[in-house]
Amino acid sequence: MPSRWTSNTRLRRYTDADIPFMKALYRSTREQELRHMPFPPEQVEAFLEQQFRAQLTHYAGHYRCECFDIVEVSAQPAGRLFVDYGPTETRVVDITLAPVFRGQGLGEFLLKQVIARSQTLGAPVTMHVERGNPALRLYRRLGFCPPNDHGQIYLLLQHDSDHAQREGAARSAG
Repeated sequence: MPSRWTSNTRLRRYTDADIPFMKALYRSTREQELRHMPFPPEQVEAFLEQQFRAQLTHYAGHYRCECFDIVEVSAQPAGRLFVDYGPTETRVVDITLAPVFRGQGLGEFLLKQVIARSQTLGAPVTMHVERGNPALRLYRRLGFCPPNDHGQIYLLLQHDSDHAQREGAARSAG
């Protein structure tokens, strides 16, 4: 069954022109945390700029960037999906959607595409996720499980297609 996102969603490689959008996207992921910072707006902005640049520099320095994409819905930027399709694993480096697109199935649609492509490559899909990330429920529903849990801030999740099939069967039966 085709997704509602199939006909109007595309990925394109990000460019420098996308930096303002990506900064705003990054800001949207930090808003809860920022509400509690007792700093003037200019310090908050400087902090966000530094953190955004550090994150992007880290990603570019540690992962292959060929699939660092902007998600577009009906030709409008809706998020970013950074994936490193490596020889031994597919790493979801970052998936972030604009607030207006969260909770509507777009993230699930995108991750299912990554999983399908990775299966054709014969590589497992992995991602690091903060424990408090609200999308963790989605990731688990899609079959991402922590191979081990050492109590760290970030969980390393790995896709388990058998787990995903069991979860789907349980939901269909229930």
